[in-house]
Amino acid sequence: MRESGVGRVLVASLHQAIADILPMRLAFYESWLTPEGLRDGTIGLAPLYAVLSFLRQEGDAYGVVTAKAGEYAVEWTVAAMPPMRRQWIARLPKSLRRRVLLRRAAALIRMSFVGNSVSWRMRKGAARVLVRASVFCEVREPVAQPLCVFYASVFERMALQFAQPASVSISSCRAVGNAACELRVAFGVAQTVSEPEALQLRQAEDA
Repeated sequence: MRESGVGRVLVASLHQAIADILPMRLAFYESWLTPEGLRDGTIGLAPLYAVLSFLRQEGDAYGVVTAKAGEYAVEWTVAAMPPMRRQWIARLPKSLRRRVLLRRAAALIRMSFVGNSVSWRMRKGAARVLVRASVFCEVREPVAQPLCVFYASVFERMALQFAQPASVSISSCRAVGNAACELRVAFGVAQTVSEPEALQLRQAEDA
């Protein structure tokens, strides 16, 4: 983690995702995600905010790029684990493995930006995750769609890396005016839970 609080895996995964999804726009974004900055780990908060601001103007591509960035961040992080650690996680009983994966995903999100605060609670095969101070959701005015797709992608991909399929839905987002970004991670669910269904499930869990 750099002094600016921006993790190298975050900017590197965003750069790779932009190269994949918006290759014709990569040169534009490299005005902030410079090759030298990526190599030396010197890209700070201001360039990151600029990149995210312009990505939001790309329409549907914003969600595709940030989701892909989350996938890359997880894949690179898991690949960097010692082989014995990966094997140990893979051999854990299902219930324990799910909790370890939640902790790993939360740790990755904290590493992506020092201001991120992540907490989660597991109940009946699903986890309720809160992300506060999301770097993706710093906007001047509320927006129409959630911007914390990166986090949802991180939890989903982390589960898949260890044969624990999960469907992740965004229940609330600070960028649309909520107090915090909230995700619901449903393990073993084949289809993504819709937002109304996620809200109903969350209310039932709290009852």
